[in-house]
Amino acid sequence: MAVPKRKTTKSRSGKRRSHIKFNNKNVIEDKKSGEFRLSHHLDLKTGFYKGKQVLEPKE
Repeated sequence: MAVPKRKTTKSRSGKRRSHIKFNNKNVIEDKKSGEFRLSHHLDLKTGFYKGKQVLEPKE
């Protein structure tokens, strides 16, 4: 059975996990409604996407 000969240090395990991190979502404020939404996504309150009416707005 494979057992490590020495304890893995915090710095070494941190180097190994350097790419594992929390992603920030790209949240923007809508220019017309002032609501926050993800960029490149439809605004569900108004139904607009790229300045065009795509859906009927929710009540």
